Amino acid sequence: MQEMKVNSITGKEVMTIKLPEQFNEDVRKDLIKRAFNALRSHKIQPQGVMKGAGNRWAVYLSKRRRAYKTVYGAGRSRTPRKTLSSRGRRFMLVGAMAPFTVKGRVAHPPKSEKKIKEKINKKERRKAIRSALSACKPVIIENKMESIKQTKELIKALNKNGLKLEKVVRRKAGKGKMRGRIKRYKKGPLLVFNDKCDAIKASNNIPGVNAAIIKELNIELLAPGGSPGRTAVFSLGAIKRIGEEKLWM
Repeated sequence: MQEMKVNSITGKEVMTIKLPEQFNEDVRKDLIKRAFNALRSHKIQPQGVMKGAGNRWAVYLSKRRRAYKTVYGAGRSRTPRKTLSSRGRRFMLVGAMAPFTVKGRVAHPPKSEKKIKEKINKKERRKAIRSALSACKPVIIENKMESIKQTKELIKALNKNGLKLEKVVRRKAGKGKMRGRIKRYKKGPLLVFNDKCDAIKASNNIPGVNAAIIKELNIELLAPGGSPGRTAVFSLGAIKRIGEEKLWM
């Protein structure tokens, strides 16, 4: 088993500890990606159209050359329009039911009954978590880290243990900038604790840093975007709990 040093809050080495056998798993990038996609699929909201959409208007699909209510000679396609207006003797066509109508119904709308959620076997999911743990860069700090209450003290403890928290901000492209999603932060280290503590609340204000309890770890936290290799900071109690309870085995 691989040995790791346990540091204090000030960055000094306190002791050495053997990592649990979960950290010796072979890195399977394909399995990590599969487990990540299965987890993200459960967060997708089903989409569908309103029942009876397009049936609330009358339909008149006339494309004949010299029929009444036609657009022949108006300089545009004779496809019916979804409008209810008239100008003199020129009547606009109404065609909400036709899928090729301008502003009409969608030909093949999204169905709410579509199966979006992907399934993954329990053994595959556990093996993917072990693989992501083996690929991460672990840093072990003593249990005093869990009792930190202030954000500035937590940042100070992480910096002294060689973790530089860079606030990398990238301006996003697209229409998301108009909806408040202007900035994009770089992913920082993952903080893993033994149980609920004050340090979880203190880490909420650090951009790019995630905090979790050891029993609530998932593949999305260990490998964001399905890419393994994230730096993970474990408390000493969390590392011992992995080996004692044989988690994900």
